[in-house]
Amino acid sequence: MDKNMLTMAQQVAQAASDFEKQRTGHTPKAVTVVLGGDTLVITLHGALTPAEEALARSPEGAAQVQEFHRQLFANSSGLLRREIGRITGVEVREAAAEVETATGTVVHAFTSGTMVQVFQLAQGILADTWNGKDRGAK
Repeated sequence: MDKNMLTMAQQVAQAASDFEKQRTGHTPKAVTVVLGGDTLVITLHGALTPAEEALARSPEGAAQVQEFHRQLFANSSGLLRREIGRITGVEVREAAAEVETATGTVVHAFTSGTMVQVFQLAQGILADTWNGKDRGAK
């Protein structure tokens, strides 16, 4: 698909996936991009390698995987920050990464000094339910 036809969110998702592949050699299974005000959250689903998943089965290994990804992100996120700035036309002021080793999910948060809390649900929620259009269904 022509990059000009992609939404801004799709372009950021593609950039994040490419960034992850370039720095780790592993392509995430899926990428979710959410923008709320001045906070952009990118969630890379299935971003850990099989070796990292195996290591993360112990508490000590999970801590090693988390610290490795935090450091890797801190040392190499400049390229992704610049790409997000190019796509959105807005400078990225700060960025952080967190790894959920149980699910293999990596979260990149780009904020303006705000606290970001990210919760990954066990399953998706239908848009009509989320938007209140399906209030009667449970």
